[in-house]
Amino acid sequence: MAKAESGRDGQEVWIALIAVIMTAAAAYVASTVFAPLALALFIIAMVWPVQRTLEKAMPKLLALAITVLAAIAVCLFFTFLVGWGFGRVCRALIADAARYQALYDDFVSWLESHGISVAGVWAENFSVSWMLRTAQHVTGRLNTTVMFWIIAFVYVMLGLLEVDDMSRKVKALKNREAARIITQGCISVAAKIRRYMWVRTQMSLMTGFLTWLFAWAIGLQFAPEWGVIAFALNYIPFIGPFIATFFPSALAIVQFGNWQAALGVFACLNIIQFVIGSYLEPRIAGDALSLSPTLVLFAVFLGAFIWGLFGAFIGVPIAIAILAFCELHSSTRWLADVLGAPPKA
Repeated sequence: MAKAESGRDGQEVWIALIAVIMTAAAAYVASTVFAPLALALFIIAMVWPVQRTLEKAMPKLLALAITVLAAIAVCLFFTFLVGWGFGRVCRALIADAARYQALYDDFVSWLESHGISVAGVWAENFSVSWMLRTAQHVTGRLNTTVMFWIIAFVYVMLGLLEVDDMSRKVKALKNREAARIITQGCISVAAKIRRYMWVRTQMSLMTGFLTWLFAWAIGLQFAPEWGVIAFALNYIPFIGPFIATFFPSALAIVQFGNWQAALGVFACLNIIQFVIGSYLEPRIAGDALSLSPTLVLFAVFLGAFIWGLFGAFIGVPIAIAILAFCELHSSTRWLADVLGAPPKA
């Protein structure tokens, strides 16, 4: 009997694994459909408490309008911050393109003088002009995201209108175990995502402030912009902090005129990122958001592969959601235990 149950559990695990792989493949192929839906579900999880509170004091449609407008205002605010920070820095980089090209040529010459033949390939394919063209291409792609956000917020409005009806339908299911898992899973996922974003926001504010303070203390140009960029990109684990430390270091090369200063800036900024991300954040988040660092890294890079930069941002919340549902079923609870944070000593 026990062997039969074990066999069924094993089959369920394999079926779930195949379903996850097929879902990821579908998300990659049909990204224009699934990416806005994922963003909408994320926003709904964040703003549903606001919608529910407002509904107690005003009509449902008015509460919906206020909630959606507030969500749009927050998104526009973050877009403005990122555009302001990167816009000012990019203009400065373009203005100093000749100086960067000269430094780059000196570096390529140094590599060639030491017998590194790949330097020639770098010089042909990865020049400063190539990097500037790439930056302009990325900036141009931002204009295509308008339709993405429109679709996502249409999903948000429809989803907020249907939350109560969907909840009643799930509770009325004849399969009581499925109803329990769906209901408790949605509640748990929403609470954990809100907790994750709250903790992430605190850490991002601290990272942005310390980055600004460090840049201001050493006299690095655009200290407020680097602080804003560090704050915004800290929402994307691993990739965001690297970008937020690389560009100030590149600017330091031109401003201070030597590689040692750039390495010092890069090292100090990474120390700030490491202390906040690896020491403070796990202690503030606690066990409620226990995730294995390996799973976080995997979620970020898999999300980036499927949906680009947006996928890198949404990858961790999706991992949190999957583990939250795994915790609620006996056949998958072991997966949540294995992929959770390491046990405390």
